[in-house]
Amino acid sequence: MSTTKYTTEHEWVRLEDDETVTIGITQYAQEQLGDIVFVQLPEAGSRLAKGEEAVVIESVKAAADIRMPLGGEIVAVNDTLGSAPETVNADPMGAGWFLRVKPDNLDDLAGLLDQAAYEKLTQS
Repeated sequence: MSTTKYTTEHEWVRLEDDETVTIGITQYAQEQLGDIVFVQLPEAGSRLAKGEEAVVIESVKAAADIRMPLGGEIVAVNDTLGSAPETVNADPMGAGWFLRVKPDNLDDLAGLLDQAAYEKLTQS
């Protein structure tokens, strides 16, 4: 059973059954950005540290950087977003995922927000 956590920067982090982690942005984040027109993803096989820039998003309103909520090896990226970046707007918590990571330390997930804490953050 997968577990989803959230960052204060409006990313979601889902622990998958195979102990990889899928990362994307939340419904709230995509609403704030508006129509997404470009997504730049890292290369599969690369290693990124916690806090390092992983994804660049451009929307009609702004550009945004997505930073790694945990360190690890990028094992997959969502190639669909290169030709269809609007997928993030349509389904940010599903088909609009950015990357899948084999984390260096699963304990990094413990410091992230659960759904209740994230909802409280976005309502303040």
